[in-house]
Amino acid sequence: MSTHIGAKNGEIAETVLFPGDPLRAKFIAENFLEDVVQYSSVRNMFGFTGTYKGHRISVQGSGMGIPSLSIYATELIKFYGVKTIIRVGTAGGMREDVKIGDVILGQGSTTDSAVTANTFGAGVHYAPISDFELLDRAYHVAQDMSVPVRVGNIFAADRFYNDELDMKKLADYGCVATEMESAGLFLIGAKYNIKTLSILTCSDNLVTGESASSKEREQSFTDMMKVSLETGIRG
Repeated sequence: MSTHIGAKNGEIAETVLFPGDPLRAKFIAENFLEDVVQYSSVRNMFGFTGTYKGHRISVQGSGMGIPSLSIYATELIKFYGVKTIIRVGTAGGMREDVKIGDVILGQGSTTDSAVTANTFGAGVHYAPISDFELLDRAYHVAQDMSVPVRVGNIFAADRFYNDELDMKKLADYGCVATEMESAGLFLIGAKYNIKTLSILTCSDNLVTGESASSKEREQSFTDMMKVSLETGIRG
């Protein structure tokens, strides 16, 4: 048992879906998995293990932001032997052509967090990237399911409210969407040599001001979850 996850050895699968919201973890477990067992409720950051199409898979809440995600990702890897972590969450589109409901695959992640600088020190600007095998698999899963998908650089913001940040310049340099976690996940994946990927849903667009309706959010979230589960079980 780790400090922040109340599972015993063997209770967590090698592949974990990793939503920020613990209630989304609960939703995925209750609606997509069979034979579900809740292995953790520590700090209400719920974790579940079940099966999807006969494959064992876990779902663990990560909390918001790189610091919280880093705690749970590190403990999943070090204490429970997790080999694959797929973040599932929402993101704000940073380009006009990123549409509400699009599934976004994080090829890499830019950040204004000090996490990479503190890891490598002055003079090194490390570029956190996802696992190509997972990325390729997710892209083809989405195509097979006829789910609109975008692949690109995700901006992992250190602050949710940041009026000083030049989001347009980031978009001009290729960032397609923003959230708060992917750079931390990809960095940890590289450190421990495991597979990581972010599969996100565009829930609003920072350029056009569009935002998904409750019905659109429900359907698009379902698409993201199905793509993530299918990606997680295919080898």
